[in-house]
Amino acid sequence: MEEIEAKILFTDYFDISKTAIDSYGAFNISLVTDLPLFIDPFLLFNSKKEKYQKLHEDMIEYLRFLKDKSAGQQVDKGLLSSWFRFKEVRQNWLGFSVHNNRGRGLGGDFARALNENLYNIFKDFGDEKITKGSHLERLCLIKDGVGRDNISDFTVNLIKEFLLEYTQEFANKSIDKKYCRNFIIDKVKFNYETESWERREYFLPEFQGDFVLLTPKDILTKDEGWINKTDLIEEFQNIPDAISDQELRSQVNNYFLSALPKKPKDKDRRNAAYKTIQHFPELLDYFIKYKEDNGDKAVDISSQKVKYSEQLYLHQFKSLANLLFEKTSFYDRAGDTYDEAKQRIEYLKDVIENNDGYKIFYVNGAPIKKEDDLQILFRLVWFGTKSDVNREVNNGRGPADFKISRGSQDKTIVEFKLARNKHLKNNLQNQIKIYKKANATQKGLCVIVYFTEEEFLKVRKILNEISSETEVILIDARADNKPSASKAKNNNDIKGSPRKI
Repeated sequence: MEEIEAKILFTDYFDISKTAIDSYGAFNISLVTDLPLFIDPFLLFNSKKEKYQKLHEDMIEYLRFLKDKSAGQQVDKGLLSSWFRFKEVRQNWLGFSVHNNRGRGLGGDFARALNENLYNIFKDFGDEKITKGSHLERLCLIKDGVGRDNISDFTVNLIKEFLLEYTQEFANKSIDKKYCRNFIIDKVKFNYETESWERREYFLPEFQGDFVLLTPKDILTKDEGWINKTDLIEEFQNIPDAISDQELRSQVNNYFLSALPKKPKDKDRRNAAYKTIQHFPELLDYFIKYKEDNGDKAVDISSQKVKYSEQLYLHQFKSLANLLFEKTSFYDRAGDTYDEAKQRIEYLKDVIENNDGYKIFYVNGAPIKKEDDLQILFRLVWFGTKSDVNREVNNGRGPADFKISRGSQDKTIVEFKLARNKHLKNNLQNQIKIYKKANATQKGLCVIVYFTEEEFLKVRKILNEISSETEVILIDARADNKPSASKAKNNNDIKGSPRKI
């Protein structure tokens, strides 16, 4: 049992010390589920390391090649697949598929969008007059449906040769050879003479028949890249300051103010910013220039985000797995998927409420704020099971958090929610029913974690107001009522037996 308990992280599976991977500068990935970090191409562009700058230059060279091939024409279907379309490099175990390591990759829609828009969007590509350099992220500022995951996947594919060499070097230096083997990898290096991708062979760590890639921590970030559409709107007021042309700056400010109502709210300011950018498309270049001028902040902020992720995912969530192993029968299989899921959740609840497990939800004294983190927690500790534990395929109304299944006849939907969720009532009343119907099952559980007495009272009020058929289990993760034996005085009516709502 101890062997199963230990194996969550890269260092666990390949029997190496955390000191070895830390000193190498690589992120200690989980081999249970993707973690929500990604490579930010701006960190390559802004780096003081020549090898990173060269990686960014190589990316731009390939984009320039694609731009030339896109000039006023639709690329042949076969070449579109070869040049513009890439599979997700899932072997780095990073990204936005929080329940495994299988994302969507860069499919046909992305390839066509890139082909159709590259020439116009990057008209001055490589010959910029306002910005210091060329940036792939410009595409996500303009094209709807192209987001941070697309930009990250594209970046990973274009620097795959570097990541393979980086991992191979560590494997040769620090990993026992019995854990590694040679792999033939497709689409590693682009040959501009033959205009085709070449394959190469690498000696890499092996996990479940596939290779694993390591990534340097200093090119990773979390949530958003430095150049992103959210900041374009939210930080719009900073863009005019980057405009050297006084006449244009005045025109932009005047247009923005004229688009505002007399008593503007935040939503009005965002709408006015969006309209102004549409009217003055050159503002995109000035926004990128503003981001370039503040590039040092990108390094600091990304570093803080990576440290936060290490603390939460690698240390605190791993410590919860240890507690579950030591204090409960969490890792014993029992019953069908519903019984197994319910038992595991109840063990999780007991460890959090009665065995200091609540501490894993707090970083620097503040509770976690994202339900994604709650879901990652559950997936990281849920292993050693014969059940398939994955995110349910999106049915058009959003995907359920988890589908626990053993074939088509035994499926249970599990939702994890934070009590602070503004849409909690609607989710409890409507969405879970939709998820169960879409998966042809009547079995479902909803877990709600709360951090304050106020949040608990809010949840209890909602439960008394609605009617449904899904069992709800509340988990008390408050820090102000432990380890007092009276901690459950306000929720005894629910703790003893999960409610059906």
